[in-house]
Amino acid sequence: MRRLAAAALLLFLLAPAVVRADLLQPGDSFPSWTLPDQTGTPLSSSQLAGTRYLIWFYPKAMTPGCTAEGQGLRDQFAKFQQAGVKIYGVSFDVPADNARFVAAEQFPFSLLSDTQRELARQVGAADSSTQPVARRISYLVGADGKVIKRYDNVTPATHATDVLVDLK
Repeated sequence: MRRLAAAALLLFLLAPAVVRADLLQPGDSFPSWTLPDQTGTPLSSSQLAGTRYLIWFYPKAMTPGCTAEGQGLRDQFAKFQQAGVKIYGVSFDVPADNARFVAAEQFPFSLLSDTQRELARQVGAADSSTQPVARRISYLVGADGKVIKRYDNVTPATHATDVLVDLK
């Protein structure tokens, strides 16, 4: 059974990105949300009112692609700060797993836990509450709470640079 689950997870992670019609579009309001960070402290979209932020969904803490994506964002963090953009990662991992990920990679941003997949289902990062891992997708959200740009064809190694180019 474990081999079957591992094989299904691997296939999901390696599956090519599919363009979906139900994804949020630029100009759409980003859904309201409250999720715990890696310390278990709740963070909500209402606390970010008036702030631009990048919210990046990643499949699993401490896996190669997610680590590369997170490292890129970490390494470019100062440029995001200069642009006035906060960064938040979201996965289905529990806060303790995200805390280990933050500590191991020295991420200067919070990782949020969407264990119920509620936000993920609203933004196209999950199709169901039983999906094993999040789909790799990010949204750049404006200070007005509206989507500025959607990234649904993310390359982990270049994601940070891709977003920074769009911020210029």
